This record gives sequence, structure tokens and C-alpha cells, in this order.
Amino acid sequence: MTKPLTPKVLIVGGGPGGYVAAIRAGQLGLDTLLVEEDRLGGTCLLRGCIPSKAIIHAAGKFHELAHAAGIGITLPQAPTFDLSKAISWKDGITARLNSGVTGLLAKAKVRTLTGRAVFSDAKTCTVATKEGPVTIQAEHVILANGSIPAELKSLPFGGDVLSSTQALSLSELPKRLAVVGAGYIGLELGIAFAKLGSQVTVIEAQDRILPLYDAELTRPVERWLKKNGVAVHLKSLTTGLEGQGPSLKLLYKSADGTDQQLPCDKILVTVGRRPNTQGWGLENMAVDMAGPFVKVDDQCRTAMRNVWAIGDLVGEPMLAHKASKQGEMVAEIIAGHKRSFDPVCIPAVCFTEPEIVSAGLSPEQAKAAGYEVKVGQFPYAASGRAMSMEAAGDGGFVRVVARADNHLVLGIQAVGANVSELSGEFAHALEMGARLEDIAGTIHAHPTLSEALPEATLAALGHALHI
Repeated sequence: MTKPLTPKVLIVGGGPGGYVAAIRAGQLGLDTLLVEEDRLGGTCLLRGCIPSKAIIHAAGKFHELAHAAGIGITLPQAPTFDLSKAISWKDGITARLNSGVTGLLAKAKVRTLTGRAVFSDAKTCTVATKEGPVTIQAEHVILANGSIPAELKSLPFGGDVLSSTQALSLSELPKRLAVVGAGYIGLELGIAFAKLGSQVTVIEAQDRILPLYDAELTRPVERWLKKNGVAVHLKSLTTGLEGQGPSLKLLYKSADGTDQQLPCDKILVTVGRRPNTQGWGLENMAVDMAGPFVKVDDQCRTAMRNVWAIGDLVGEPMLAHKASKQGEMVAEIIAGHKRSFDPVCIPAVCFTEPEIVSAGLSPEQAKAAGYEVKVGQFPYAASGRAMSMEAAGDGGFVRVVARADNHLVLGIQAVGANVSELSGEFAHALEMGARLEDIAGTIHAHPTLSEALPEATLAALGHALHI
């Protein structure tokens, strides 16, 4: 029997939380071992954020070419789209990023082990590798096991029922795609497939799309869906399916309670994600739970000494950038640094058409928290840069929410083309405790979309210049 490995730090999960924790731990001189059963990079790099944005980008390019006559671009014939080539290009991106993560871990002198870690107690696990089982006994354990797509009992994954992961690896474009769930994953992918020519229909149980964002932000997305023939059925509950192949039908109850059948070729189920807590011995680790999530404090400590948990495993928001920051923090705490996880905001981005960004509190949330607020808004329709990139007519805007008494900025939201690239500035302003006057007094380059932020603050201060 081989001797157990005894690292200072054992990290389970090689996603953006786990590999960042490992790199930082290695930089700090900690003997670190990272265990991952798949390729390094996790859901975000391999099956989620990066590959989905690649396909969204490809779909956007195709859609632009097909609708470019208005700005003087004509093609000798209509563009065509090769999904298999796009998938191959997407896979090349993920392969390069996987290689990059591998190199960064090696540079930080982090050992890696491929296999599934199953815990027998809080600090001991066995990893089933190709070479045989390996036992690990660690001083510190960081759980970064991530999350998996939530499944509906009436629509289990398999065959023509797809998770987001499977949708990103299709070999053929479905002519008719049913999307169950109008959250950000469903609409990001649904819009991409619609741009590529699929007939897309969205079934949503709630009374509006993108329920995590306020109605003002989602209205431009609703307009795009309607304009581009994407049918959305709200207050509708899926009940199952019948048939297969060309005779496949999604069954659902419409808002009026009547039974409906939707003919389709594929069904994409995007009803959220759930923490990956099953099948690896979490029940043997004596940690406390908070509903479906592992319970942690503001340093990501669990109830078991020297066992830490980060990322999707510990609760909303289930976002890669949250996991990375938590992983970096935990590594530094183990190394003796004084840290805690207390961000002013964790920005969220929805890569729909148009894009949505939200950082901090919305006007309604700020009022519910007891603040009297000033709200300023600047429309894309008044932005020269938006006009020059055909984005002034999509209903986009930037909105700032601030306290009425001292003008402290509480939240910044935006919807419009390329607003995802403004998310860093929004979060930075909130984290640094900016006032309206701070942003209004910062000179922004012209012509850029970023000019909409100081213009929105001027509107909140009551002296907008360009509206």
C-alpha cells in the first residue's frame, strides 16, 4: 500500500475558485495539492462561461453579417454558418485556457492529481486515479466542488433534452429549439441559437424574463426577442415530453391552465444550477449546511476546523469571479494573512441581446433598505459612440443609484451593447466608496460608451449636459 500524501493544503476542484486558491497558496510557499476529476478549468472555463461566450460571439458575428446592409455592407450571397467549425474553434479556446491554467499551477509549484476525491472524514480522502487509489491526509482542506445544472423530474437530461453543457457541443443546429427557463443561461443561449437561425420558443414559469434583474433593465431584451421572432410563454409550467426525433413535443400548461404541445427538435433545460454536494463524502466531513449549500463564515470557514468551502458550493451568487476572490482569500488566511470576504458588490453580467450589468443596489432595493435615493439615467440614444456602432436604438442606458443625503453611490446598472466591459468600472466605483461628484468629475475618454456613466451621475445631480 502506498504511503498517504500529506500536503499542507488540499484543494478539491480545479475551477476558477480552486485553481486560483491553489496558485495563491503555491505563491505563498504552502505545500499544495489540487485534485480535479476532469480537465483543469472547471465549469466556467470548460462548459460554461468561456465556451458559451465564444458561441454567443460567433452567433453575433453571423447575425451582423446577415443584417449589415444598412451600413453599406452587402454580400454576394447570404452568409452560411458551420456549427461544427464554430464548436471546433470554441474547443480550441478552452484547450488553450486549460493549458494556461496547467502552466500557472506548475509555475506556483502546485502538485495536481487527476481523479475523484471521496472523503472518509474531514481531512482524509481517497482519489481513484488511473494508476490506482491514492489516499490524502491534509492539514487544511478547501472544498471548491462547484455546481451542476439543475434537472427537472419531468425532463431528465438525455437524448433530445439538453443541459447547457450539451447545447454547447451540438453537431447540428436545431431547426426548432424549446428553451425551458428564461433566466440568464436560457436567454443567452436561446438568443444565440435564434441569431443562427433556429426557431426558438422560451417557456418560463414566472411572470417575466430574467427575474433577477428589474423590469426596466430587461425591457430592451424583451423588445429584441419580440422583434426577432422568439416566442416567450410566461406563467407556463412544463409537464414532460412525448415522441422523439421529428415527432418530439414539449408538454406544458399555459398561463390560463390549458395543456399545450410545442413541436421541437431539441429541448434545452436551463432552470438554474445546484451545488455539487453529492457523491464525494461531504456527509462524512461534519460541516454545517445552509439549505443546499455548505455553511461558511465571512472567511469561508466551515464548522469543521481547517476545512474551508468556496464558490458555488457556499451559495449565491454562483459566479466565477466570486469563487476566485474567495479562493485567493482563503489561501492568504491559511498563510497567516488577515482577510475576510466582505465585498461592497459582486457585479453580475447577462450576455443577452443587449447585454445587462448590475452592480450594487437597484432603486427598488435601495429604497427597501431604507435609503432615500437620487437616481440618474443616461440613454444610449444620446451617446455618439452608441450611434456609431448601431447601438443607439436598442433601448440601452446606464443608471446610477445614490443616497440623497451624501451622494454615496449605492448601485450602478446598465443595459446595452458591450456594457459587460463597463462592469469593472461600476464595481470599482462602489468598492472605493465613490460619490456622484467623484464620477462626474472624472474625465472619460470621448467617444466611448463609458461616458454614459458620468452623464448618468450628472443627471442624478440635476444638471445633465447631453440630455
